[in-house]
Amino acid sequence: MLKHLIIYTLFLAFIPVSYSQDLKGTKPNIILILTDDQGKGQLGCQGHPWLETPNIDKLFSESTYFSDFHMSPTCAPSRAALLTGNVPFKNGVTHTGGARARMTLDVQTLPEILKGTGYTTGIFGKWHLGYEEAYQPGSRGFDEVFIHGYGGIGQPMDVPNNKYDNPIIRHNGKFVQTEGFCTDVFFDQALAWIKKSKDKPFFAYISTNAPHSPYVAPKSKRQKFAQYGYKKSDMGFYGMIENIDDNVGKLMAKIKAWELDEKTLIIFMSDNGFAELVTNKQKLGSKNGEDLFAYQGGLKGFKKTPNEGGTLVPAFFRWKGTLKEGQEIKNLSAHIDFLPTLVDLAGVKIEEKRDGQSLVPLLANADAKFAQRNLFFHIGRWGNNVGPEGSQYDKRPGRAGFAVRNTKFRLVNHEELYDIKSDPSEKNNVAEQYPEIVQEMQKSYDTWWSEVRPYMINEGHQKMEPNPFHLKYKEQLKTKDIPLWDVPQL
Repeated sequence: MLKHLIIYTLFLAFIPVSYSQDLKGTKPNIILILTDDQGKGQLGCQGHPWLETPNIDKLFSESTYFSDFHMSPTCAPSRAALLTGNVPFKNGVTHTGGARARMTLDVQTLPEILKGTGYTTGIFGKWHLGYEEAYQPGSRGFDEVFIHGYGGIGQPMDVPNNKYDNPIIRHNGKFVQTEGFCTDVFFDQALAWIKKSKDKPFFAYISTNAPHSPYVAPKSKRQKFAQYGYKKSDMGFYGMIENIDDNVGKLMAKIKAWELDEKTLIIFMSDNGFAELVTNKQKLGSKNGEDLFAYQGGLKGFKKTPNEGGTLVPAFFRWKGTLKEGQEIKNLSAHIDFLPTLVDLAGVKIEEKRDGQSLVPLLANADAKFAQRNLFFHIGRWGNNVGPEGSQYDKRPGRAGFAVRNTKFRLVNHEELYDIKSDPSEKNNVAEQYPEIVQEMQKSYDTWWSEVRPYMINEGHQKMEPNPFHLKYKEQLKTKDIPLWDVPQL
């Protein structure tokens, strides 16, 4: 009897850890870290040969990750899709500028849905989905709001003359003067809010403006890359990424210290493909006699292009003790799947159909059945005086461009077909070999365009004068000074 018990015990010891197959309604805390213009490949865990990101690499090793996850080619459209589960153009978001980045009020957002099931919600960093008060995050479901203006700190529609160091931030409707580098400030404020909110389910959206241009990093990071001979922009871009990594490490340490580790789903993503400077083939600098070059991860294209390099991003889902560590999910997935996934985890049913589909079955079982579909990408950067008519087939670089992606192929601009499975770098146009595939994907794109065209409600409103964000800032200056930020005690 004892012999059999020992054998049975040894047998159990070699059974793999069992992960929950029924994740719906489990209501984890949720932390979304969304970086800006980082794209895929700009991490050590994704093959970068010299960039040092040990904390994100560790998060990756502890995550279930999607290796074929896509965003839009630019940031505001991606953010609209994440928060609605619908393709960006259905949200009225066709550009990153002016009113064309304004997300429709006719859809219930992710934070609004989560609040309905008991979550508290906070955003820290970049919003970029509308600047009149009705479009601000405090009116779209966020309880705690700590954001810069428009698409980036120091851009014309942000607070005038704002800087990455000690930026002026709008906190729950009032502007405050912060102290420190912007990414550090956003993470510290988020952590302080998490510490205060940790006794109930929370959704913390940490949306960094880094490593978006202008390329400015903290002094210590600039000095590190300066010694290798990097020029200013490269010091800033890579320095910002390593600074994000430092903050991810701090966040992970606090989550563990506060005993939230097994209660919290931590998601790491980028909002679109990497910045164009990553494609620079020139030598960046040298370290210990070895030349250092930019790393593209074998991808063609970059932000604002319809190629893989414009849309393929990291997508790591870490939930200690629940999601399998180091598990790869190869299914084609995208930003529109984000809301359905989190809504499923929260145990909410929404009546309004969304374009995306829940990834929960795949998170529970990487071999689960998952409906295949075409994904559509459009840069949408036609001029304000041009309008979308005719832009359906506009292929001018930096102005428009579009793609259709399925599990095997990517059709670019209706002319180029790439077999992504065998040619992820998009080197060989195989359109002539697969005319029936080209025709089917062209037809699906044309149908999609006809479907989304009526939703483009913000066309012709690129300029926003007077700027609502500026007006609120000037209004506060007239009545009171800009107070100092209450530095969080963590």
